[in-house]
Amino acid sequence: MDMSGLNMLAGWHGAGDIIMIEQMPIMGGYTGGPEETAICDVAATIASFALFNCDIHLDGPIHIRWGTTTTRETLQVAAHTAMALDYNTDLLLGNQYYTLAGPCTEMCLLETAAQALVDTASGRELLSGVASSKGTVQDKTTPMEARIMGEASMAACGMSIPEINRIVDNIVSRYEGNYLHPPTGKRFQECYNIHDLVPSDEYLETYDSALRILSDCGIDF
Repeated sequence: MDMSGLNMLAGWHGAGDIIMIEQMPIMGGYTGGPEETAICDVAATIASFALFNCDIHLDGPIHIRWGTTTTRETLQVAAHTAMALDYNTDLLLGNQYYTLAGPCTEMCLLETAAQALVDTASGRELLSGVASSKGTVQDKTTPMEARIMGEASMAACGMSIPEINRIVDNIVSRYEGNYLHPPTGKRFQECYNIHDLVPSDEYLETYDSALRILSDCGIDF
């Protein structure tokens, strides 16, 4: 953090702004595997509050090979990090969503639901998403991904950790075989009516299909 960054923070605090600091550890990079990355993630989260006096911390462990937050390893990092902090602090915690698949695909919705279950069960207060197609393709995000995120999060409330683990393992196993060739999906203009701002019939059918798969995995919507 340089002086210009500290000056910005001082100005924001002086203006009474709510400050959210974002940090996304790269699992498989300099911090090593899931265990080491989780330790780094906890430390960076605490630093955001202790050093920079933020109001909420936005996480987002990213897999160095796939560039997403929804892999088995990055979900593990996010879960252990949040649970450790939630048990021992009253800090406000968020997490970002970067799926490999694009909108209007079952895989994108399954990825999102898996992470929403993990984040909710591990005590995060904010779910921030969804940046489909790794957040790197223009117009590749729609409200339908956020909808499945919310529905899965609400469904996770009250479920036990062993139950969540079993369901998430089932969901991830259904999409992790597609990492090399994920479905690209469609742009917002192609799967939404841009005049009425409603999803297309195709996306509604895809959404319902994803709900059936998630129900088979054990989620009670």
